[in-house]
Amino acid sequence: MKVHILDDWFDTLRTLPSFRLLYGHEVTLWTDHTDDVATLAARLAPAEALVLFRERTSITAPLLERLPNLRLISQRSVYPHVDVPACTANGVLLSSNMHADTPSIAASELTFALILSTARQIPQQMAALQAGLWQLAPGQTLRGRRLGLYGYGRIARQVAGYARAFGMEVVWWASEAGRARALADGEPLAASRAAFFAESDFVSLHVRLKPETRGIITRDDLLSMKPSAGFINTSRSGLVETGALQAALDAGRPGRLALDVFDREPMTPPVDPLVLHPNVIATPHIGYVTEDELDLQFADIYEQINAFAAGAPIHMINPEVHRQGNPARG
Repeated sequence: MKVHILDDWFDTLRTLPSFRLLYGHEVTLWTDHTDDVATLAARLAPAEALVLFRERTSITAPLLERLPNLRLISQRSVYPHVDVPACTANGVLLSSNMHADTPSIAASELTFALILSTARQIPQQMAALQAGLWQLAPGQTLRGRRLGLYGYGRIARQVAGYARAFGMEVVWWASEAGRARALADGEPLAASRAAFFAESDFVSLHVRLKPETRGIITRDDLLSMKPSAGFINTSRSGLVETGALQAALDAGRPGRLALDVFDREPMTPPVDPLVLHPNVIATPHIGYVTEDELDLQFADIYEQINAFAAGAPIHMINPEVHRQGNPARG
């Protein structure tokens, strides 16, 4: 098949062991990013299979209508960036392994690295040393402090394990269903949502972005936190109410933020003032960006392509396309 891969910014994928799964296909890698539909349509015109690099490019009806040869979109995890009804209407199958039982170790590790960096002010201490200063104000020891984990999912549970290894107290808040699962597993819940934010020394957010979770963390939630507390978001920026982070920084409650996700991505130059704020540790959405994690993810993606090419597609999101025969379009 003619396989096109979008948004491999550092030309990494061809260097990973999983890339050999595409042997026998005609592969085109795009190492830059564009949102322009006309440009994408011209680039992808020959594509029979399209590989998405997470949510870096949105797949919309106007684009799909200009890709008559496209038969398969292969990706991994959630797909809010893909217009599934438009895929179905255009005879394009979407395959996406939802990996229900496998946490992202890379994202979990980065989350805890940001908690450590927030507690010990590592980037700020480095910058001070490079500027000729010797030590900023003292940091915080993690042992004995409370980590509030918002969202009872795989990544949060992995982070909880790291936190307990450091001697932290872990408490949870989540949706009603998430809280029920936590209680069934014997995990401690905060006494209330208000207590969760007010009493935690660190709050880390681990929720999928869906229409019902957009803006789920409010300005009032953040402003109720301690001035000494830290807020960490490695999930999605849209989970936080617009303007709430800046309001929190202005009020000094919480006093520190660590962010891996932003409203605009990719972001060059750093137009978001949060990136340059001295009380923010900012990383460019690298939670899942390790060689190990990418190799794992793209092995799943390439196996979906091979299954489709063999006439037995897997992980189908809109299986009606396959039932109808998924004819070549033209």
